[in-house]
Amino acid sequence: MPLVRIDMLEGRSDEDITLLLDTIQDCVVEAFGVPKQDRYQIVHEHKKGRMVFLDTGLGFERSDGVVAIQFFTSPRTHVEKMTVFKLLADRLGAKCGLDPKDLFISVFTNRDEDWSFADGEAQYVTGKLP
Repeated sequence: MPLVRIDMLEGRSDEDITLLLDTIQDCVVEAFGVPKQDRYQIVHEHKKGRMVFLDTGLGFERSDGVVAIQFFTSPRTHVEKMTVFKLLADRLGAKCGLDPKDLFISVFTNRDEDWSFADGEAQYVTGKLP
């Protein structure tokens, strides 16, 4: 169950954002093997100039279409991470027209006791969630 935070500049339509979120979820389900209903996504839209993503010396430029995706998740294998990175680049490009150079992804790993879905309870720890 990853929690996915998506940051982008303002200006996309509701339909474009829905397609982006649906595509991200499809990639997560395939790469991480989570159930489709394990969907936790937060979109943050920023004014122009409030997101700065340079190229880290790799020699490419980003456009105003840049999207940053952060996964907060239980431990994932190297293969799962590389798979989700590639799926996202390919499918967001094909379905949403996102230039792969405008995609920034990071993964933050946490443990079972770091999650509470409701009621102030850590459901992974109590055994209510496998």
